Order: sequence, then structure tokens, then C-alpha cells
Amino acid sequence: MGGVPFGMWKLRTMYVDAEQNVGHYLTPEQREQWERERKVIHDPRVTKVGRVLRKISLDEFPQFFNVLVGDMSVVGPRPVTAEELEWFGEDADEVLSVRPGVTGWWQAYARNGATWESGERQAMELYYVRNMGFALDMRIFLHTFVAVFRLTGR
Repeated sequence: MGGVPFGMWKLRTMYVDAEQNVGHYLTPEQREQWERERKVIHDPRVTKVGRVLRKISLDEFPQFFNVLVGDMSVVGPRPVTAEELEWFGEDADEVLSVRPGVTGWWQAYARNGATWESGERQAMELYYVRNMGFALDMRIFLHTFVAVFRLTGR
């Protein structure tokens, strides 16, 4: 919130050198997707246990420690890196005006379907920021369970 960086808790699902040796693990096509989205379908850097944790969204559970210390809320726009923030352009300050969430409109309703490149991800995060309230939060919270039980995590 307000652009103040914080350390986000998460269970490790990738090999230790996955970020430093992207070229070692990814094909040229996967590398291109990773550079655009920072996500890769069937990412070879994810461990076998990591695949299970991601599938059932258990890798996100430690973020509740961030909620307890006040860095995050349960519902809000997903936290972004400095690189991802650039995708918001002039709307970046608006996204940073609210506390990031463990789950949000994008995560509950599009999960892996909305991309940075198409602008869908930014539009969904901005929709939440512009329309947030108790009713929307409850809708997102409940729909998150639907998304998790459909096992759509990657």
C-alpha cells in the first residue's frame, strides 16, 4: 500500500536457482512467455511437490502472516513487483492506494486467464480498486473457494 515494499510470505514451489537460471530451464517459447507474464504454463522450474501446492493454492497460505502484521488484507489487488507495476502506467498510484490482498477480483475470476500483455489483469485489479466494498469482498472471498476447489492453480 502506498508503494512501500514488503516481504511476502510464500511456500517455495520452484527449484532454488529457478530465477537466476531461467534460460537453463525454459525453452525459447517459454522464456518469451515468462518475460511477458512472469508465469509459464507447465513451468519446468516447479518441483513435483510445488505443483501440488500450487494446484490446491496452498503455496499462498503463508501470506496470512502478512495479513496478521498488516502488510496485506485478505481481499484486495494482488501484490505486484516493481516490474509488474509498470504495466499499470498512469494508474499505478491508484492500485497502490489500497492494501494488497491474498485474493482478489483477478485471482478469483480469471486466475491464470487474464494477462498483463492484453491489459485484462490490470483492468481487473483496477475494477476492484474502483468498486471495493464489503459486498464485493464477500463475493470475491466466496468465489476464491470455488476457484481453489476447481484446482485451477498453476
